[in-house]
Amino acid sequence: MILHVVDAARAARSLSGVIVATDDPRIAACVRDAGAEAVMTSPAAASGTDRVAEVARMRTADAWVNLQGDEPLMAPENVDLAVETLLAGPDREIATLTVPLPPAHAGDPNVVKAAVARDGRALYFSRAAIPHPRQGAPAYRKHLGIYAFRARTLERLAALPPSPLEQAESLEQLRWLEGGYAIWAGEGVSDSIGVDTPDDLAEAERRLKKEEVAP
Repeated sequence: MILHVVDAARAARSLSGVIVATDDPRIAACVRDAGAEAVMTSPAAASGTDRVAEVARMRTADAWVNLQGDEPLMAPENVDLAVETLLAGPDREIATLTVPLPPAHAGDPNVVKAAVARDGRALYFSRAAIPHPRQGAPAYRKHLGIYAFRARTLERLAALPPSPLEQAESLEQLRWLEGGYAIWAGEGVSDSIGVDTPDDLAEAERRLKKEEVAP
């Protein structure tokens, strides 16, 4: 699975390099055997953002993208769109992506929903169905597992303590919102699957096999 994520990142036009940050030597070996770069990070890192921040202390870059390792179906175009969303304004510090979500999937707690303002700022993220359909069917948005950060912001985010909303929903981006940071949400070109459950894995494998046999 991790090699599909690496391939997607390598195919993006906007990245100058791709690094897999992990505390698992098996993952590092797999990545290096495939000719990609892996950096061992602390097993004490609580999130992917903490791992990216750890690597960022070793390297120099203006911005960083955190493409989560459980997103084997992420399109390279989405990686570029996350970067474009970040760079669309000089004061933007964090960017991510959302896509339309069919109402039938809004109640799934493994699918993270986003409420987004008209100007593109993310208002909230939740495992619950937001907004609540009190009057009519709302336009649900699914949050994709990708972030782009300014380098100066990434270090500050990694220093933030856990927050009440983050702990309640188990969503680290709520820590940033509670810390006063704006998260800008661009429109993804296609959906992806974060592999969190056996059903997710089966669906990801089905889609990958379908792509392999497509003409």
